[in-house]
Amino acid sequence: MAEMTEAVQKLFAKVSTVVLSTADDKGVPNAVPVGAKRIIDSETILVSDQYLNKTLDNLKSNPRACLTFWEGIEGYQVKGSVSIETSGERFEETCRWIDKMSAKLGHPLVCKGVLIIKIEEIFTVTPGGDAGSKLA
Repeated sequence: MAEMTEAVQKLFAKVSTVVLSTADDKGVPNAVPVGAKRIIDSETILVSDQYLNKTLDNLKSNPRACLTFWEGIEGYQVKGSVSIETSGERFEETCRWIDKMSAKLGHPLVCKGVLIIKIEEIFTVTPGGDAGSKLA
């Protein structure tokens, strides 16, 4: 497992949207924007599923994902293995969070499940000589 530094966690929490990338069992990529995301701990990220269709299909055959996020020129990419939860305490807690988000936005959102991403690698995507370098 790889651990996010305080700087990586701070930027992840600050940005409103991240890009979630997956690939199917033939390697065909898919990337989608997601906004319902949280840090569980320095090695784990939660993403709530409201609209993930192709992404879920990909994860069922290839349970690996990449999250990319940036602000200005600072950015990171985290890669890891994914499990899908559609019941249990964490799922129920996430559904309550999404219900509150839905009410605040005035837009109907339904939590279908949660992705739990266990971080295995972290890279910088900040432009410059170290772009693409593995941080953890």
